[in-house]
Amino acid sequence: MDKVIKFMFHYISQTIKKSYILAEMEVRKLLHDPTELISRAVQPILWLGIFGEALSKVRAIPTPGLTYLQFIAPGILTQSVVFVAIFYGLYIIMDRDTGILQKMLVTPTPRIALVWGRMLSAGVRGLSQALIIFLFSLVLGIHLNITILSIVGVFLIVMLGAGFFTGLSMIIASIVKTRERFMGIGQVITLPLFFASNAIYPISIMPAWLRVVATVNPLSYMVDGLRTLMLSGSFSGVGLDLGILVVVTLIVSIISAWMYPKVII
Repeated sequence: MDKVIKFMFHYISQTIKKSYILAEMEVRKLLHDPTELISRAVQPILWLGIFGEALSKVRAIPTPGLTYLQFIAPGILTQSVVFVAIFYGLYIIMDRDTGILQKMLVTPTPRIALVWGRMLSAGVRGLSQALIIFLFSLVLGIHLNITILSIVGVFLIVMLGAGFFTGLSMIIASIVKTRERFMGIGQVITLPLFFASNAIYPISIMPAWLRVVATVNPLSYMVDGLRTLMLSGSFSGVGLDLGILVVVTLIVSIISAWMYPKVII
């Protein structure tokens, strides 16, 4: 029994260590070429600066106790993180085409470590998007609740959300074989998930069938948790959001790791 426990502890510790190393490699690439971060900043700035400002003047969407810019800011952050993470599977296709993936798969690195490494890397990129949203919100005069606890909560939700959608993208990449198909499927998945959530309008104004979709949409729980932390500073309901994100991220990481070897076929 002791040997089994020691083996499990060693396996888990090595998996975490190798996941960290792989994520660090990805982050180094980002630091050497930060142009992607700059280009990614354009989209949330346009959404908040143009779409958010325009609809806040119309006052067509009910947001009791909040301005529309306050309401939409967590949703735009979620959108930015999802759009970064969902195309992470593209790197797998590129690595496969260049032969890098085959070399990684013959190493003793656990498949789950390869998945978690990508997830962590996407989470770091997602955190950079969070920083952009926070700074631009200050420029627009959007009042956000910024405390140590809320920042920690935002950190956890962004990492989990980025991890879930990265795992989902890696599953897609293991099924499709070309970059063009992957890009098309990525767009088909992200846009419906975004609009079928509470990111830019409350669930209460949705038709009944769309409320059902929004309720089972992981993106809605990501938005809900961020909105609670960023605007009220309360942790009421955040535990449920975190719990759901932990479960779905764990499930999608296991599926992604199981399908990972099939990428080279």
